[in-house]
Amino acid sequence: MRGAGSLPGALRRPMVRHLQKDAAMTGHLHQWPAQGRVHHGIAIAEALPREVAGATRVVLVTTRSLADGTLVRTTKAAIGGRLVGVFATMRAHSPVEDVLALAALLRAEQADLIVAVGGGSVIDGSKVACLAVWRGLADAESLIGAAASRGSEPAFWDGAAPAPRIIAVPTTLSAAEFAPHAGYTDLVVGRKYRALDPWMVPRAVILDPEATLETPPALLLSSGIRALDHAAERWCSTAPQPFSDAVSLQAMEMLAQHLPRVHQAPDDLVARAACQQAAWLSVMGGWAGVPVGASHGIGYILGGAKGVPHGVTSCLMLHAVMRWNAPVNGARQARVAEILKAEAAGPGIERFVRALGLPTRLSEQSITEADIPGLAARWTGDAPIGTNPRPVRGAEDIEEILRLAA
Repeated sequence: MRGAGSLPGALRRPMVRHLQKDAAMTGHLHQWPAQGRVHHGIAIAEALPREVAGATRVVLVTTRSLADGTLVRTTKAAIGGRLVGVFATMRAHSPVEDVLALAALLRAEQADLIVAVGGGSVIDGSKVACLAVWRGLADAESLIGAAASRGSEPAFWDGAAPAPRIIAVPTTLSAAEFAPHAGYTDLVVGRKYRALDPWMVPRAVILDPEATLETPPALLLSSGIRALDHAAERWCSTAPQPFSDAVSLQAMEMLAQHLPRVHQAPDDLVARAACQQAAWLSVMGGWAGVPVGASHGIGYILGGAKGVPHGVTSCLMLHAVMRWNAPVNGARQARVAEILKAEAAGPGIERFVRALGLPTRLSEQSITEADIPGLAARWTGDAPIGTNPRPVRGAEDIEEILRLAA
């Protein structure tokens, strides 16, 4: 048998060309989050006891709206005698005050595990509270000072994990439970910040479709549009990756099929379970390093300044940003339009959101034309507006996008 050095020239040349092509490729890092398990389609009563088995002091985090319901009672029973505290006052957008209060409870109870039952605000607030415990942050100034710039990537998660960590039981489709970053809000100035640490991602997630039954329909469906936003903005990125394309496309197709089913038949657990898996898929493109854009970024401004819920910001902004971006990523948007059975992505998204009984216009959130310049001026030049496919040059461009949603 010939060695490589004795191959005929006709056989060697294609191999050389192939190696030269590989050498010219741009390197790219795909980071997996420090998440061990996702239980899907499994009841909390079955999955949660396994996850808390190694803990001794567990704190349950939820909201007032869920605190006295069946879901929280089931969760408490599954935790059993390990439960040492309940924090049921996490508000929307994870205010700094609530995060610090939770961190103080974790310290006082020497908690070694959190079970977070709720939507994105509960899960994000739990993440940031863990970060505060790990880093010894006990006041608003230090917590805000720990914010990471948007667009930065988490460090590697090699080595021993800090404590406490989180088991997440999501009740919405925001998919906060799959990310190593979290948003939290300074209500005094109306600004949202971002914390980032590779260990903040929940250690395990329990996707039980029955956990969504106590969620108000509009909240659940709007969080599903948030998931659509995750997937659509990454699919339409001008810096795509094959992994991100695959999961984003699948997420959009599943959400387009199953969100209307949830709207039409609220007791359809199969459709709810499919939406939970679609939400999971919708954020996985971020692991491949593919950024989101102005819909997310303007949404953070609306949430911090006007208190617009996470999901509703996507209902208002995704269609407008797609319209504004169409000159630079029209080919990508055509696939979104096809999934939604529309001629164009922007109008198709707005029609889809409307059919779910959700708002699509700023005026429906009492945001007026007079508010637009002040909102646009809040952008500091950072991502994800800074990673929008069509470059945003300044406040005047953000004003233009906002007027498309007015």
